[in-house]
Amino acid sequence: MSCVNDNALIKFGIPKGSLEQATIALFAKSGWKINLRHRNYFPEIDDSEISARLCRSQEMPTYIADGILDAGLAGKDWILESGADVFVLSDLVYSKASNRPAKWVLAVAGDSPFHKPEDLAGCRIATEIMGLTKKYFDDKNIPIKLQYSWGATEAKVVEGLADAIVEVTETGTTIHAHGLRIIDEVLSSNTQLIVNKKAWEDPKKRKKIEQINLLLQGALKAESMVGLKMNVPSKSLATVLTIIPALNSPTVSPLQDSEWHALEIIVKTHIVRDLIPQLVEAGAQGIIEYPLNKVI
Repeated sequence: MSCVNDNALIKFGIPKGSLEQATIALFAKSGWKINLRHRNYFPEIDDSEISARLCRSQEMPTYIADGILDAGLAGKDWILESGADVFVLSDLVYSKASNRPAKWVLAVAGDSPFHKPEDLAGCRIATEIMGLTKKYFDDKNIPIKLQYSWGATEAKVVEGLADAIVEVTETGTTIHAHGLRIIDEVLSSNTQLIVNKKAWEDPKKRKKIEQINLLLQGALKAESMVGLKMNVPSKSLATVLTIIPALNSPTVSPLQDSEWHALEIIVKTHIVRDLIPQLVEAGAQGIIEYPLNKVI
């Protein structure tokens, strides 16, 4: 019998730990306010159709497969590691540090004689993802001694407790800070929205879960984009239009002064620093840059 007993349409799992605050922030941009009180595993959410629960990403897939939760967010790595029978609805690439996939890497000591996975035949490998690591080496027909790491995995090599580790990283900074050297990538992972298969067959539940997915995706897409508004002289309009890389066709509206047009576009954030000077040079004036909450 499920320990979750309420009348909400959707029982949704929020990942506890490293993704917790990033997930709450993403939901806020998507239109849902989640209030997490101290030491409370039952966050309040301002939607009567959703009941939120905090769960560790490692446990989330099993809870969803068993129907204790209808849907939730978990890392692709732990979904594969658990072997849980769930429906993967979408990829959501975000994290606590940066919006990039995390990587599980095979690392050895910086001065180690090991330079490729095959060199580790018969060696001891420490990791948290036992199943995926075993599959990785089995697929390469490399026999190893596998041991579970209960934390501080990077230190296992430094302390002489393992010959190599399989550990997760976003930038590789922590790996290198421990004097380790990456020799291969085992798995690229990102957050995924997963759904209980029976819940997905329920039209009402599916519609609500699709709404959540649509707005989460829109909020993530908006993080790498901004809007630009400007006034452009009619004589310069054709030139300006050749400069701007709009998401879709730009919005162009005539102003009361027939010699001017208002123009609005959505562009990638990283190009703005180069784009605005080009727009000014082409004749645009009154340029306003503004952030976006969602791009659908």
